[in-house]
Amino acid sequence: MNPQMPGTPKKNLMLFGGRAYPELTEEVAKHLNVTVTPQSAYDFANGEIFVRFEESVRGCDAFVIQSHTAPINQWLMEQLIMVDALKRASAKRITVIMPFYPYSRQDKKHRGREPISARLVADLFKTAGADRLVSVDLHTAQIQGFFDGPVDHLWAMPLLADHIRGKYAGHDITVVSPDSGRTKLAEKWADTLGGTPIAFIHKTRDPLRPNEVVSNRVVGKVEGRLCIVIDDMVDTGGTIAGAVKQLLNEGAADVVIAATHGILSGPASERLQNSGAREVVFTDTLPIPAEKRFPSMTVLSIAPLLARVIQEVFEDGSVTSLFDGNA
Repeated sequence: MNPQMPGTPKKNLMLFGGRAYPELTEEVAKHLNVTVTPQSAYDFANGEIFVRFEESVRGCDAFVIQSHTAPINQWLMEQLIMVDALKRASAKRITVIMPFYPYSRQDKKHRGREPISARLVADLFKTAGADRLVSVDLHTAQIQGFFDGPVDHLWAMPLLADHIRGKYAGHDITVVSPDSGRTKLAEKWADTLGGTPIAFIHKTRDPLRPNEVVSNRVVGKVEGRLCIVIDDMVDTGGTIAGAVKQLLNEGAADVVIAATHGILSGPASERLQNSGAREVVFTDTLPIPAEKRFPSMTVLSIAPLLARVIQEVFEDGSVTSLFDGNA
């Protein structure tokens, strides 16, 4: 008589990282007390990407981390190829971790004949074989509905707000949204910081000229107060630098910028450094190299949060409970 097979196979967590930002993957691995699965990854002469994992992944719970920094299309394609390789090697469940969701700004049609690229990205990952997506501070919450499966939408606000609360305790704070569209987030920030006032900057944007914004006026009480300007991402820095200037012109005592994703394209670092802001705070969802940093910039690690979420997903726990029921 054959010995009885065990009823419940042992679960096996495996962590995989793309080449865009290996330091983040290594830091997450340290918090989880696992090793990053070794892989061969290289580009062919014509730019095609090859990925092969050096260990068996059959039946594993796979977590694939990639930071979508420039060149964004290369790293997006690499993560898709990693997911495809895992699916074809019989990984049991594949969770895609993209701290910064690529193409998230293209989440709806502003005019006719435009793509909805954020939906396309979700479709690509579903087709490649992803079972679950994890991302931090999506540009708009509706992107969660683009993926046909579970999406864990993590908040960096508790991490950023803890830093602000610890460093600027005792100041008269006003939370400022750089535009009217982020006032809901500003209200959550205000509650987290203990019920501070909020303000927003009324601005106009020319739809034919991307990345260029005209700031108009400040709505709310900012005179003599420490203004915390919040945003999900800073790309070229034009919007946020304009907001800082506007607030200082309106009599703000000081301005601190707090944003999740430091894309920092082109002249962004120079603009932020010269904006007059007292401090600029980012998380490291995207790599910020030494040449883009300056003395008043603070970069907070997102790795502990990602590690906790990976642990909860692996153990079939609750990700929502990490965010007081809001994630």
